[in-house]
Amino acid sequence: MLLPQKIIEKKRDGHILNDEEISFFVDGLVSKNFNDAQVGAMAMAIYQRGLNQQETVQLTLAMMHSGQVLSWSNVKNTEGLTVKGPIIDKHSTGGVGDKVSFILAAIIAACGGYVPMISGRGLGHTGGTVDKLESIAGFNVQPKLEQFQRIVADLGMAIISQTPELAPADRRLYAIRDVTATVASIPLITASILSKKLAAGLDVLVMDIKVGNGALMTDLNQARALAQTITTVANNAGVNTQAIITDMNQVLGSTAGNALEIYETVKYLTGKLRDARLHEVVVCLAKVMLINAKLAIDENSAYFQVNRALASGKAAEIFAKMISALGGPNDLLEKPWRSMNKAEVISDVLAPCQGFISSMQTRDIGLSVVGLGGGRTSNDQIIDHSVGFDYILPIGTYVNKGDILARTHASTKEGAEIASQQYIKALEFAEIPVTEQKIIYHFE
Repeated sequence: MLLPQKIIEKKRDGHILNDEEISFFVDGLVSKNFNDAQVGAMAMAIYQRGLNQQETVQLTLAMMHSGQVLSWSNVKNTEGLTVKGPIIDKHSTGGVGDKVSFILAAIIAACGGYVPMISGRGLGHTGGTVDKLESIAGFNVQPKLEQFQRIVADLGMAIISQTPELAPADRRLYAIRDVTATVASIPLITASILSKKLAAGLDVLVMDIKVGNGALMTDLNQARALAQTITTVANNAGVNTQAIITDMNQVLGSTAGNALEIYETVKYLTGKLRDARLHEVVVCLAKVMLINAKLAIDENSAYFQVNRALASGKAAEIFAKMISALGGPNDLLEKPWRSMNKAEVISDVLAPCQGFISSMQTRDIGLSVVGLGGGRTSNDQIIDHSVGFDYILPIGTYVNKGDILARTHASTKEGAEIASQQYIKALEFAEIPVTEQKIIYHFE
């Protein structure tokens, strides 16, 4: 007879779990036959002991099949036309200030792809795509699957959270990993990402594997190992998958925090502000997605399509329509703050000295956002979408003493002061210019 404690013990002691034992664990996630303490213990055992490739594949497939698996063959839009283009998605392993998903999905949809993006909430110090969308008043992150598929068919994109029907086993495990220090496990990351993505019925997947002091993978070898595991498992499951490793040694873009990142997304899509590093990541991923989905024949063609989608305003229009279709306002592009809350206290973070910003402890900045209330320290915590940092200066910027390094958005003056001091401590300064940091590291 299989028992939760026996399976936990077996993995704790470093033994290989068979398919039946892994399926029993996944079933227990859904049925609650594994209680929260046991799920946390199992996650820690996997974190400490790891899973081999067969265990990882089995965990992924079992979590994928713990709920409904979408099919797009008979999905029609409101005009009665069947979805014709490729079903394609991107997923990031997470970081601080990573708002790429919103921008990228809109661009790909504008180029003829269909992006049914199933996203998650924040994990540890990293921000969550779903939490950012919930900054927008009225936005429904959990529509019925029929509505989700119809919006994708109509607009080419929709971004939602896991619904009760899709990969419910992962939904519970994801929340418990967040508060049990078991986030940065290659097998658990792989199974979590791919169970959701495979359940969405994809043809093509592109992975953005973040590496650096603000990522789950802190060094390039770790990132390459994760990229190889994900691409191997996904390609074996029949989804054309490629991984790209990108830098997370500084905040991506000029904002970190839920509503602030939606505001930066709006500014990016409307052409009012496009941070150079953020733009480089977006364009790189978009080109790979378009080529792999056979929507572009080569890099030049893909680059032209990306620029056209942005310059024409089509990507911005599709994003705005998606927000409205899922219950948000119909004027987000024109009046973003009409439907999002601003922080009670906004204060400047001032440079303590003159010099070049030479490094940034990005994880600490992410944890500062969590400390302000913008993330979770327990899996049922209600977060404050208004808090965070904006006007963030990138590494390499020269500042004089007293110059503004960033702005803190907080609910109290005391919270703003603490976060501002934490932000300053997360930076280092140098007298001489620093070497420009690479942002695209590796293709898997």
